[in-house]
Amino acid sequence: MGMKSNSSTTSQSCNNLKDKEKNSTTKTRVILHVYDLTPLNSYFYWFGFGIYHSGIEVHGKEYGFGAHDFPASGVFEVEPRKCPGFVYRCSVNLGHANMHPSEFRIFIENMASDYHGDTYHLISKNCNHFTDDISCRLTGKRIPGWVNRLAKLGSICRCLLPETLQASTVKQLPEYHSEDEVADSLPTDTPNISTNNSDDGQERRLLSPKAGTDDVSFIKESPSKK
Repeated sequence: MGMKSNSSTTSQSCNNLKDKEKNSTTKTRVILHVYDLTPLNSYFYWFGFGIYHSGIEVHGKEYGFGAHDFPASGVFEVEPRKCPGFVYRCSVNLGHANMHPSEFRIFIENMASDYHGDTYHLISKNCNHFTDDISCRLTGKRIPGWVNRLAKLGSICRCLLPETLQASTVKQLPEYHSEDEVADSLPTDTPNISTNNSDDGQERRLLSPKAGTDDVSFIKESPSKK
């Protein structure tokens, strides 16, 4: 009887250990990383305002949303707190998500299908809307209101955001898609965009990575949602 009891206890302990190991690979912290878009944030921050970019860290990688001129994923992946082109300000722990890395990959690819670079809008669909959406889906919590407060105010009174800011802020984002990825995303009746034409400076700039952004990569959207 004693041997049977010990065997049962050992089996239960092994199962508990397996459950803990499984949870350790599925449960992950969800962290918001906030960056300054202007030095004036040093003053605006204390009044609850500011112009910010934000990315969200899950399973050791940070994900953000940026603008480009093509109907392809605007969701990109970088090392946490190291998004090129922005000045890191702070991080906010949003909670935990119970999702295996492979499940999360499917999740973020589906998100990429909903966040194309050519749909970026500073007021209604910016990087902070993206991180807020992810946070709500993974943790049920929203990002702090101050991160995207200026966009909310701008939706009420657009004059609060100068036209120069609306035109330039979204273009400060890192590396753009390769020519092949862009060609795949365009309709079949749309001419391919060539980066070899010296007159197409804008297209070439959007398609080519900027110096120092080798660690930035765009997430390919889920094929099932194209």
